[in-house]
Amino acid sequence: MRVLFLGTPDFAVEAFESLIRAGYDVIGAITQPDRKRNRGEVTFCPVKSCAISHGVDVYQYESIRKEGVEDIKRLAPDVMVTCAFGQIISQEILDIPKYGVLNIHASLLPKYRGSSPIQWCLINGEKTTGITVMRTALAVDSGDILLQRSMDILPDENAGQLFDRLSKLGGEAIVEALRLIEDGSAVFTPQDGSKATHYPMIRKEDGEVNWASSAESIFNKMRGFTPWPSAFTRLDGKLFKILKAMPYNGEISFEQGLAGEVYAAKNTAFVKCGKGVLQLVEVQLEGKKALDIASFLSGGKLKSGMILGK
Repeated sequence: MRVLFLGTPDFAVEAFESLIRAGYDVIGAITQPDRKRNRGEVTFCPVKSCAISHGVDVYQYESIRKEGVEDIKRLAPDVMVTCAFGQIISQEILDIPKYGVLNIHASLLPKYRGSSPIQWCLINGEKTTGITVMRTALAVDSGDILLQRSMDILPDENAGQLFDRLSKLGGEAIVEALRLIEDGSAVFTPQDGSKATHYPMIRKEDGEVNWASSAESIFNKMRGFTPWPSAFTRLDGKLFKILKAMPYNGEISFEQGLAGEVYAAKNTAFVKCGKGVLQLVEVQLEGKKALDIASFLSGGKLKSGMILGK
C-alpha cells in the first residue's frame, strides 16, 4: 500500500516511523514549511528531519489546497495519513487516494475536538483518554471513526508525559487501522455529534493561575500546561512558574486567609486556594533555574504571608 504521510511536530514522528517499520511504502511526507527561529536560523520540523533520515521525499506548502494538488495526484497514494499536520485539506485532495485520508487524533472523539486535546483533558481532570483513527472530513475532527484505543491517565501525569505515551499509541493504532483496510474488515462508524466537545488552541496567557480556583483545578491546570506554557503566577512582580505541586489535605493556618497567600515551612510551602490548599514541589522564578521547593526557600524569596499573583 502506497502511503503519503502528512504531519509536522514531534507527536507525528512515532506514527511516521511505525508505518515504515510495518513495511508500508511511504512515498512522501508533507509538512509545514520551514520556519525561522532565533537569530534567523532555519530549522526543520521533526517530521521533515525524520523523513530525511529515512530517505523519504519531503513536500512543503504554505497552502496544501492551493499548491499540493498536482503533486499528490502525481504521487498517486493509496491512502493518506495525517497526524498533527496543521492545515485544512480540501475535498479535492480528500478524493484523491483510493482509501481516502485517515487522521490520528489524540482523544476519544467526539470529545475534545480541536488542536490541543492532550492539554485540555488534563485541565478538565479526565481519568481516561486515547487515540482515534478516523476518516478525515471537511468539518474539524468530525469524520467517521475506524478505531479507538484508550489508556488510563496517571494520577500526576503532565501533558509532556501523556504526549509521549499517546504518540506511541497513535503509531500502533494507525498500523492496525491500515491492516483492517487491507484485509477488507474496516468498519467506519459515524460520530455522535450531540456528544461533541471542541476546545481551542492553548495560548501562553492561559497558563496564569487564578488562586481563587480550587486546589484540584489548579493542580490539573499545572499538569495540562507542563511543559508549555507552564502554570505561572507572580512573586514580587516577577514571573513565577509552578512546575510541580499537589493538593494538600492537611490543615494550614494562613494569617490573612486570602487566596494566593503563602505559608512557608522549613522545607516546603503551601498556597491557599479558593477551595483547599496547594503544596508546592518545584518552582522557577523568572531568570533563574528550576528548583525544588526546599532549595528555593533557602534563598529567602518566598515567605509566609506573601500573596502570589498580580
